[in-house]
Amino acid sequence: MSEARDKELRLALVCYGGISLAVYMHGITKEVWRLARASCAAREGEDGNGVYRQLLDEIRQASNINLRVLVDILSGASAGGINAVFLAQAIATGQSLDPLTDLWIEQADVEALLEPRQAPAHRFAKIWATPIAWIVANRSKTIDETVDPVAREEVRLKLEHFVRSRWFEPPFGGKRLLGMLLDAFDAMAKGPRYRRLLPEGQPLDLFVTVTDFRGHPEELRLNSPQHVIETEHRLVFHFNDHGGEGAAFAHPAGLAFAARATSSFPGAFPPATVEELDSFLAERGTAWPGRDEFLESVLPQQWSDNRAENAVLIDGSVLANAPFRPAIDALRERPARRQVDRRFVFVDPAPGMRFEFYGTPQEKPGFFQTIIGALSELPREQPIRDNLEAISARSDRIERMLGIVAEIRAEVETQVEALFGYTLWLDYPTPKRLSSWRRRAQVAAAAKAGYGHTAYGLLKVDGAIDRIARLLYTIGDRHAPERLREIREAVAHAVQSRGGDRFGATLSNGASPQTLDFLRTHDLGFRIRRLRLLARRLTEIDLPSSHAELLPMREAIYESLAAYLELKRTDTFADLRGAVRDMTDDAGPILDLLAERMQLRALDQATDARLSDGFSALSKELRRPMLLAHLGFPFFDIATLPLLQGEGMDEFDPIRVDRISPDDATAIRKGGAEATLKGIQFNSFGAFFSRAYRENDYLWGRLHGADRLIDIVLSALPFDDRLPEDRVAAIKRHAFHAILDEEENRLHAIPGLFADLREEIG
Repeated sequence: MSEARDKELRLALVCYGGISLAVYMHGITKEVWRLARASCAAREGEDGNGVYRQLLDEIRQASNINLRVLVDILSGASAGGINAVFLAQAIATGQSLDPLTDLWIEQADVEALLEPRQAPAHRFAKIWATPIAWIVANRSKTIDETVDPVAREEVRLKLEHFVRSRWFEPPFGGKRLLGMLLDAFDAMAKGPRYRRLLPEGQPLDLFVTVTDFRGHPEELRLNSPQHVIETEHRLVFHFNDHGGEGAAFAHPAGLAFAARATSSFPGAFPPATVEELDSFLAERGTAWPGRDEFLESVLPQQWSDNRAENAVLIDGSVLANAPFRPAIDALRERPARRQVDRRFVFVDPAPGMRFEFYGTPQEKPGFFQTIIGALSELPREQPIRDNLEAISARSDRIERMLGIVAEIRAEVETQVEALFGYTLWLDYPTPKRLSSWRRRAQVAAAAKAGYGHTAYGLLKVDGAIDRIARLLYTIGDRHAPERLREIREAVAHAVQSRGGDRFGATLSNGASPQTLDFLRTHDLGFRIRRLRLLARRLTEIDLPSSHAELLPMREAIYESLAAYLELKRTDTFADLRGAVRDMTDDAGPILDLLAERMQLRALDQATDARLSDGFSALSKELRRPMLLAHLGFPFFDIATLPLLQGEGMDEFDPIRVDRISPDDATAIRKGGAEATLKGIQFNSFGAFFSRAYRENDYLWGRLHGADRLIDIVLSALPFDDRLPEDRVAAIKRHAFHAILDEEENRLHAIPGLFADLREEIG
């Protein structure tokens, strides 16, 4: 058998809110963690015999594909935010998610969450509310119909206790939740520990959405008046581990604060504040090194106005229940060392579920129904169409670009061969010759493009300016849209004043010497696009019979690409923060500093040396398409860059979107959330009222997670290499039984469910 081809399945996980369905999502994220851990062990060459390891080994044997699964972007809101935080901690540190399960089962309970001063002082307190609890329970018939007989009395008593607590104040305690979150981090730290689950240099990004209740001012620029102030309520807490093995991800206090803030469901929990966290840490005697730096990072406007301690933060799902946007933005700084299949996987615990106060379609909503819906439910539950359409549009542009490249390839190859003649195949491709050939091809492409080359050149300059401006903005200490505009204007003015944007047919090589110098020292996107096109062409001609011969070329491409992509990462220039802070209207000095730090000319020489060795290792039949793609790149780029809107696409592959929800995981039982989950009861607060509810939802979360993750992993294979349906079904049955075997001794409140599931699975 020929050497297996490398491929990465990269998952960006987006976790929705779901209140008590957080327990269900814990089961799903636990399966995601197990898959990532199995893939890491396989990558490191360690022994393993779990279900996911067996699946990856079978893929390698059956399809000759060395598939690696990475989870490198996490985004969450509300209950999904809590789960995203803990999964990120496990991936970044190598800690286990197993200790969390007992905490979820034991402590995610209404009695544990209830604020002591909100509880009824004695059994006669607000006794008139007891019938309300009975009405709530009996109206929906959820207790008799969905709770195991042994747990029904527990649910009734807890529901009665909950309803009799103080009204008009949140019943759950903020410090109670903080304590549970910090206890969970302590349990993870004391539990078993593996290695970081991502390769060295592959950063992990975590985004947690939060709503700033009072809002903070943001300046907007108009025609007239020139400046207006808008109140912004959306916040995104961003954590990044910088891609280093053993590097600290974040202090548990900061992670707990993010989880506490994003899950402050209106009416159930009080808003989160820094003051509350400081007070709680003081009571515990827990130090928080890096507190000020963290607050300045996540609450920049409030910090600059000395209002961070007084910021009032509520549930992140109020304005962004499906936080796709920050996850999409994180694609800018992804490294690439092999072929990538990028997926956005969103976890929706109860698709289509809505609060019960809407009534039937025939009923006219009342006064309170419309107010509550407008202020709470409607903003939370809007469809994710806008996000999915943005991803789809991005993927469509890439598909169109690839189609254009394929359509004009024959013509471009004819142009290149006519330009060089037979000497292209007779001469040894030394680094010096590669550089000379490439410059000659670029001049010819510019001449062929005519006046269109000016538009193309200006687009390249604008793309470089945009990249530099965003880099400086990100590493700076002021984060507001107006600051980004200031930096962009300063950089653009410096480039223009130096003559770095002069193109035209009358100029030698189609551009002024100053323009060529700017592009040679700053146009990072051009180099990355060229190597990505070369990698794409290699994938197209990579057959099992030629894979071993192409391997040196593949390594040369991706090693070179990694070096350029490193210069796109903010971390590479983090030490320039002071220089950005001191930057005046003249951005020239910092442009020179960046050029000196990037050393693109030296990097180009190293790349030519690697590619020369790669080309030389190929037979003439394989060298021809690769060399034509490399030298034909200026022709392709002129044709496709306008479609890619300047800078180009970062991972250069279409993004596919997958969902994990009860509606999609039907290998065991159909019917969605209503047929499987208990936590959907009481407007998704149900799992807080019964251990049996929580055990049920956690177990189904693991089963549904395994069901869908197996589907997602197998969909990364070429269509002709897919496993037969009966084999896929057998793999899933094996996974389901393994989960039941592992959990049966832990989950004592649902013995009947295990018997039912074993019968259904078969």
